[in-house]
Amino acid sequence: MRIAITGASGFVGSALLQHLRAEGHTVATLARSGPPTAGTFRWDPATGAVTPDLGPLDAFVHLAGESVAHRWTAARRRAIADSRGPATERLCRTLAALPQPPAVLVSASAIGVYGDRGDEELDERSAAGNGFLADVARAWEAGTAPLHAVGTRVVNLRIGIVLDPRGGALQRMLPPFRLGLGGPLGNGRQWMSWITLHDLVRAITFCIGQRELHGTVNAVGPAPVTNRDFTHELGRALRRPAFLPVPAFALRLLFGAMADGVLLGSLRVLPRELRSAAFTFEHPTLDRALGAMLTARR
Repeated sequence: MRIAITGASGFVGSALLQHLRAEGHTVATLARSGPPTAGTFRWDPATGAVTPDLGPLDAFVHLAGESVAHRWTAARRRAIADSRGPATERLCRTLAALPQPPAVLVSASAIGVYGDRGDEELDERSAAGNGFLADVARAWEAGTAPLHAVGTRVVNLRIGIVLDPRGGALQRMLPPFRLGLGGPLGNGRQWMSWITLHDLVRAITFCIGQRELHGTVNAVGPAPVTNRDFTHELGRALRRPAFLPVPAFALRLLFGAMADGVLLGSLRVLPRELRSAAFTFEHPTLDRALGAMLTARR
């Protein structure tokens, strides 16, 4: 197939790009800066314009967006919000106006759409929640409407915590945990819904090919864990103690509202749609996932 990707230089996008090319697909990338080159197109998120003309596409994967893993100043909040809902809508209007719009769009979203829900089990049928991230994710998903209106099959992929030692949350956790300085965040009772980078790339590819998948799809593994259990499993995998808690007040002092929105919020999310479509997780449990990832890098 001929597939285009935004965010191809990022943590998830670079792994997906490598995977798709290894499978024999022709992949075009959209970059926000630099001149267009062979296979790379210039995309302006402020207008949605893509240059030069993309031509016919079988699929489009939209992963671009500002990182939420920073203190949420007013300027940072605006950047996070603008890079998702409004930028996605402008891009989708451009794609919808193509002589041949892509047959399928897989657009990133986030499980943050459900809000902080404690111990409640959540799947794609669950209502959206409240809070900054929930509002951003709702607008992000709504931004895909122009492509849905012209008949493109749209998958809004609600992505959980992506685990891989080469980037993301796990990469940031490893140095203190390897020194025996890891521990739960706050009381550790908050649920973490995770997926390995390897399984996420496979899930995106699966969504491209499975015509019955459309609308919201949770990209999380089938076995969420509490933060305390995650801490225990990571310490066990590294053969290090992991009992030094980071108090909630310290996290709030360091990160402000981001601490409650990302680090202390509880999301117990299940991948009902992927399981119903017979997607097979290669890393279904945290102990197997950490064992596979960290053993390979020792």
